[in-house]
Amino acid sequence: MKQEHPFAQYVRILGKGKTGTRSLTREEARESMGMILDDQVEPEQLGAFLMLLRVKEEAPEELAGFADATRERYSAPQGLSVDLDWSSYAGKKRRHPWFLLAALCLAGHGYSIFMHGAKGHTPERIYTENVLHYFGLKACESWLQVDSELSRVNFAYMSIDNICPPLGQIIQLRSVLGLRSPVHTLCRMLNPLHARCSIDGVFHPPYGPMHQQTAALLGFERNLTVKGDGGEAEAKPDGESALQWVLDGELQEEEWARIVPRRFVKEAELPLDALAQVWCGEGQHEYGELAVRSTLALALRLLGEEGDQQTLLERADTLWNTRDITRFSGV
Repeated sequence: MKQEHPFAQYVRILGKGKTGTRSLTREEARESMGMILDDQVEPEQLGAFLMLLRVKEEAPEELAGFADATRERYSAPQGLSVDLDWSSYAGKKRRHPWFLLAALCLAGHGYSIFMHGAKGHTPERIYTENVLHYFGLKACESWLQVDSELSRVNFAYMSIDNICPPLGQIIQLRSVLGLRSPVHTLCRMLNPLHARCSIDGVFHPPYGPMHQQTAALLGFERNLTVKGDGGEAEAKPDGESALQWVLDGELQEEEWARIVPRRFVKEAELPLDALAQVWCGEGQHEYGELAVRSTLALALRLLGEEGDQQTLLERADTLWNTRDITRFSGV
């Protein structure tokens, strides 16, 4: 009789029918993800595991266990730290990634920011990595390069392909499976440098509380999950954005108000150089600059600035208007 594969137990837990199925405990999630990262599962098992989780929807305890396993195997060097961890995994479809300008503006004013993400898993999207070169930046391939870029410009971007190659490979299964997998959520919650402040985005509203509860389980001090534009951590200036906070261990929820009353028409084309033109003051983009302003205000609150929305927006205006446009000067 053929012996059962050790990973089969985790597939069975998730797929034992309507009454028998349950979520994994945090420890079971840690063990199962450890086997995946150690290449100890069959391809059929991996596909079944990911899609059963997708149908059930990930539980915070599962995501926390997955993060535990990932951190055990792919940890960043000690001593490397930043003020803000910014995850960018969705890519933008209908708008430019204006949040990048908010991050660069913060970096130019002394905040150190580590951004991580993925590209290419969903067609016809603009990913952060696609536009870095317009600002004289490139994706780091090692933690040594991250350290160098943080020292140089207070900003560094690294792909999940280099942070944790197995997770990068799983993300690219999007086109094979036809659905995103829980790894898309997991990567957003990694905070590889254990920054005190972290920010991420979601597209589907139910994922906001899931991210919030996972961040709390992982002990994040200050975390913000934004249901804004396109699944990225970017506030919508012409619509309300749902916010899920973890602030020094306390979970809070609020709605971030639109800052203009009218809706903007979606753009027919999204030229990639538009971001750099706005940054350098060589072009104007009403929606984009408002999105930067509102996203900056949110990030400032996350970083500890006090005040109501209007006060934070005025502070964001000051930072934006006094940015050093030569700091990220292009190719």
